[in-house]
Amino acid sequence: MSDTPFGFGLPPEEPENGDEGKKKGQDGPANPFGFGAAGLPGGADNPFAAMFGSMNPGDLGAAFQQLGQMLSYEGGPVNWDMAKDIARQTVAQGTSDGVKDSSVGIAEKAAVEEAVRLADLWLDGVTSLPSGAGSAVAWSRAEWVEATLPVWKELVDPVAERVGAAMGGVLPEEMQAMAGPLLGMMRSMGGAMFGQQIGQAVGTLAGEVVGSTDIGLPLGPAGKAALLPLNVAAFGKDLGVPSDEVRLYLALREAAHQRLFAHVPWLRSHLFGAVEGYAQGIKVDTSKLEDVVGRLDPSNPEQLQEALQGGMFQPQDTPEQKAALARLETALALVEGWVDAVVHEAAKPRLTSADALRETLRRRRASGGPAEQTFATLIGLELRPRRLRDAARLWASLSDARGADGRDALWEHPDMLPTATDLDDPDGFVHREHLDFSELDKMLGEAAEKRDEDGEDQK
Repeated sequence: MSDTPFGFGLPPEEPENGDEGKKKGQDGPANPFGFGAAGLPGGADNPFAAMFGSMNPGDLGAAFQQLGQMLSYEGGPVNWDMAKDIARQTVAQGTSDGVKDSSVGIAEKAAVEEAVRLADLWLDGVTSLPSGAGSAVAWSRAEWVEATLPVWKELVDPVAERVGAAMGGVLPEEMQAMAGPLLGMMRSMGGAMFGQQIGQAVGTLAGEVVGSTDIGLPLGPAGKAALLPLNVAAFGKDLGVPSDEVRLYLALREAAHQRLFAHVPWLRSHLFGAVEGYAQGIKVDTSKLEDVVGRLDPSNPEQLQEALQGGMFQPQDTPEQKAALARLETALALVEGWVDAVVHEAAKPRLTSADALRETLRRRRASGGPAEQTFATLIGLELRPRRLRDAARLWASLSDARGADGRDALWEHPDMLPTATDLDDPDGFVHREHLDFSELDKMLGEAAEKRDEDGEDQK
């Protein structure tokens, strides 16, 4: 779990070869909303410096208009209009290598559709779960932002809502009535700050992701397998692998995720419920907050800004949070491990580059790739790569011992899935007898029928 307040900010560990802006041990006070060099354009330490620091006088009108929009915001815990605008602006700026976003051409769309069609055909032979992709689409980076923001909202709002409630509830009731304008400004600024952070993160992620399921969650619309041709090309640029093999391997991963989320109806709510469980477990240490708010002068907005930057909101590591994060981490590892195992089984006999592509993707995760970093930034979770490899080994062993049908049958009920302890002892889990819920349902159904027949005989 991230040590930064609320989980908004950089994860505690970054890869050694990470972006220059993502440095460890940055000087300066802790920032409660995760703002800093990586949080806003221009490397500013606060949103005002980010907006005004590098502007020429001709831009000030627009800047003050944006400030007015921030302070007049009256929506939920996150200003999602601002998040969307900043994400789109970040995408328009292009990636650090100078590659700009571009519309997807007809040939690229056809190539993605063919890759997903072939991927589904190959997957038919290695899993009992049928195709989950009703259509295949090729997205630009901007289209990825538009398509995934509704799910980001579902992920982040519970966390931001909990934090916002802690901010508003720190004052005694008699003082809340007097401090109404101040609390309203704090809520507006909080929504804007969350919007800035999320918009920047999602916009940056759009320059790296290759599909709609890179973080192991269904970010796009249900039943729609998606690839980003521009990012697929960037991913395979220096691998020495033919571009059609790279596209096909990534299509296999996308199509495998789609099968799982389409045909395991409880899985999505299980994952998102763990996120909400984490949010409900947040306990904000308000002792410093109470002291600072009690001395705030509403006529001095700079004092509020200094207080916000002083790290007065520090969440506690509660048992509820830890339990929810453990459930989510294990579930995500099982999802990614299953995808890794079935994709390798499908690709190994057909693609000469299957092993190299598999290892490249694993190392991308192990080095703290953009998807993992953004996920840790937004909800405070770091998906441990060791669990991914353990889960992949467990699913492969299950396939050897029970076949594809026996392996995939474990997705019928959450209680049948391996636990974190089972990932430590995959052989023990593979050879252990499990309750067959389908047989239990059959027995209960037969018992109900017999009871009904007995009732009819007694009439």
